Amino acid sequence: MEGKAVQQEKENINHAELLISCPEKPGIISTVSNFLVEHNANIIQFDQHTTDPHAGMFFMRIEFDLKDFDSSYGKLEDNLHTMARDYSMDWQLTSKKKKKRMAIFVSKEGHCLKELIWRWKSGEIPVDIPMVISNHPDLKEEVEGHGIPYYHIPLSSHTKAEAEEKQLELLKGKVDFIALARYMQILSPDFVSKFSNQIINIHHSFLPAFIGANPYARAFNRGVKLIGATAHYVTDDLDEGPIIEQDVQRVSHRYTAEDLKIAGRHVEKQVLAKAVSWHAENKVLVHGNKTIVFT
Repeated sequence: MEGKAVQQEKENINHAELLISCPEKPGIISTVSNFLVEHNANIIQFDQHTTDPHAGMFFMRIEFDLKDFDSSYGKLEDNLHTMARDYSMDWQLTSKKKKKRMAIFVSKEGHCLKELIWRWKSGEIPVDIPMVISNHPDLKEEVEGHGIPYYHIPLSSHTKAEAEEKQLELLKGKVDFIALARYMQILSPDFVSKFSNQIINIHHSFLPAFIGANPYARAFNRGVKLIGATAHYVTDDLDEGPIIEQDVQRVSHRYTAEDLKIAGRHVEKQVLAKAVSWHAENKVLVHGNKTIVFT
């Protein structure tokens, strides 16, 4: 598995992705396609979505191979500004040559953390992991066994501001986004503002049901027949950020609250891993409080 991932990574070394969002306007697709051809790009994958073909928003993701990559990439990036201005585009150009750097925040439960590390080691999630940060020491030995630095920063209601300052100092200039792998703390608005649409949380509930704490206990008391998990970007509104991925599992009256929790862990780790992978591969565009996911 690992050898195959490494081989695929070598084959994709000259690949890049272009994400675009702009008001719908005739001629956008041909303009962008011709622009890439003029810059020696060979289009490999093309996805698009519009909210309204006459007066909506247009979204596009193009993956392409770039001939003479080192000399062509910078020129293409420079010339994008002119095209973007003519069509009022917001755009992101990214290269496969540079992996995103992901920090993982975790508390005591390790199932989501372990899933992310396993997929990282197998090459399924194309990121670098410069650090894991936790408010508990429980998972330190296991994380460091994979060669990943582990930082234990205790946190209480009285030390939250100080703890976040330490976290931000560790993160500064070293990470591109953060995965909250069952990190059981609410991040402050100041912290969130520094990583807008770059913090992915896994909520152990099929949102918008059972927002907040103890969702499995409340689901049990409600007698649900489905449980689920939701991966979303973190905003100042608790558990209400743009949703990236969701999944569910059917349950019955025979499930205890603990059974629901055990079954839910399997859903949680799969959902979070998918969301992280799509974010790392530049397949997600945020529009208001929704996402467009090109999978």
